[in-house]
Amino acid sequence: MKARELALTIIGEIYSKQAYANIVLAKEINSRHLQDQDRRFVTELVYGTVKTGETLDWILKHYVDRPLKKIPPVILNILRLGIYQLFFLSKVPVSAACNEAVELAKKYGHGGTVKFVNAVLRNAARKPEKVVYPDRQENPAAYLALRYYHPEWIVSRWIERLGVDACEKLCQANNITPPLSIRTNTLKIDRTALMGRLVDEDVSCEISQWAPEGIICRKFPAMSRLISLQEGLFQVQDESSMMVAHVLDPQPGDFVIDACGAPGGKSTHIAALMRNTGRVLSVDIHEHKAAITRQNAERLGITIVDAVTMDAENLDTLYAGQADRVLVDAPCSGLGVLRKKPDSRWRKTPQMLKELPALQMNILSSAAACIKPGGTLVYSTCTTEPEENQEVVQRFLKDHPTYILQETGQFLPVKRAGSLVQLWPHLDDVDGFFIARMVKGK
Repeated sequence: MKARELALTIIGEIYSKQAYANIVLAKEINSRHLQDQDRRFVTELVYGTVKTGETLDWILKHYVDRPLKKIPPVILNILRLGIYQLFFLSKVPVSAACNEAVELAKKYGHGGTVKFVNAVLRNAARKPEKVVYPDRQENPAAYLALRYYHPEWIVSRWIERLGVDACEKLCQANNITPPLSIRTNTLKIDRTALMGRLVDEDVSCEISQWAPEGIICRKFPAMSRLISLQEGLFQVQDESSMMVAHVLDPQPGDFVIDACGAPGGKSTHIAALMRNTGRVLSVDIHEHKAAITRQNAERLGITIVDAVTMDAENLDTLYAGQADRVLVDAPCSGLGVLRKKPDSRWRKTPQMLKELPALQMNILSSAAACIKPGGTLVYSTCTTEPEENQEVVQRFLKDHPTYILQETGQFLPVKRAGSLVQLWPHLDDVDGFFIARMVKGK
């Protein structure tokens, strides 16, 4: 199967089955023996097409004489692929984008749809000037939403909070594919030695400036080919996510609860900082996700992580007053990690920001009841929105006066000011992440 046809197959599954792009892409690529060049091209086509989403459809409407919903789904996806290549991939020849789309239409459509696909894409190639974005000054939200392919409701929120210029920088940052970041498994190897191993496996890498265990990989073969991964020498984990365990500051012998622990990145990091001595209870409401935590712990050679299935809102019913430290990396809207999940921006709704804070507060309150006097509570999310971050912490502190907010920024590997830490893609070049550290009074 050629690259474009494979991309079409994956995109079809994403749209028809609401599948997650990163999951279905990895599944399809790993099941085929693709050359690195083809693997990169398929990834670009899939991620690019689903990321540009509503902007792509808006462009397409300039060249189509009928409602998009009346176009057969597979033909619509062929057009989306073609338009993406014409407008966003300057290195792809126009002839290749059009001709390959026509060939796909021949295979998945009929004579009429072949002519339709050919006419639409040839017209778009000849007359790109038909696409005119809204005026930035007159309607900045519409302009930024279409120009940088973000839902307009999100853009409007950010403009109100950050201003137009900062919002534009944030949207631009969300559209840059970040490099792969991994965490050294310090129970088996140090960072310098791991980097040597990675270089031997054709990985181009450099040290993270944020986390002492972190490594940034710029170019690498398929993960499944890396022996160092199979040997448990590292865990794939975002840089901002690595900072959370350092803020928690677990010690050997502690009993630590990771309240929303799957797939185990933070749980295993905590265990490594504890030198695999003590106990880490990693909780998730879904058994299949808890199973992934167990698999990761086993691969990394970690024996103190106990991955269990339960609702984190009920932690206090079993573990009240027992834990030395608790991490609540709460379920959230994920608006801080849009650059990592290209399709996710189109799945977000304003309703999330109304519903999630109650869940976050319930989990945080239940988790807090599990902590011993003098123990540490860390609350984190991968979002940028105050309803899920600052407002949750402030409400929690008001309702739980025995807890004291600490200078969270001073516990980061790279120190910074602030009792509440908010990281931003456009300012910090990491995922949008929020962290707050609190201590229970004795």
